[in-house]
Amino acid sequence: MVLEPPYWDEARRHLMKRDRVLKRLIPQFGNACLQTRGDAFVTLARSIVGQQISVKAAQTVWDRFVLLPKTFTAGNVLKLKVDDMRAAGLSARKVEYLVDLALHFDTRTNHVAAWQTMDDEAIIAELISIRGIGRWTAEMFLIFHMMRPNVLPLDDVGLINGISRNYFSGDVVSRSDAREVAAAWAPYCSVATWYIWRSLDPLPVAY
Repeated sequence: MVLEPPYWDEARRHLMKRDRVLKRLIPQFGNACLQTRGDAFVTLARSIVGQQISVKAAQTVWDRFVLLPKTFTAGNVLKLKVDDMRAAGLSARKVEYLVDLALHFDTRTNHVAAWQTMDDEAIIAELISIRGIGRWTAEMFLIFHMMRPNVLPLDDVGLINGISRNYFSGDVVSRSDAREVAAAWAPYCSVATWYIWRSLDPLPVAY
């Protein structure tokens, strides 16, 4: 099941009013918007697979990996052979991370049921206790799974590149430059980030 954020239209109006670049960008993508598949384990597994490789390469590896278990659940991932996971294109380290993630979900170590009532930083703190999940992966989870409206992933290369291209004519951009640009985006930094990503690659990224 694919879900869309209830705040999207309001966010678009807000951003187009506050930001000259987004006023130009947003209409180019019609009714397209952020979507979630609603499965926390799949979202985190996909983001681990996608670490430090291109979107295209990540999709290729994911397409192979997701076919290994009969149904893609934490319990079934734990039953997979390491050799089969490596053959799908996963590095030894990513195999370790995915197994650790599956263990956390299979043993219910995470407070998944409580995440809806927790603030962004509390969820990030819980997620980064899992091996292989750093702040960037946790922020992707907040955007793509929790659909939190105001996440600004300053460690994301695509966001920094997009700000450089759209606001600084391609010049190098520091985190503080990016934060300054994003000051106009609150409380919808996630939505603005999604459109900046689209300006680099019209195909929506999904986790």
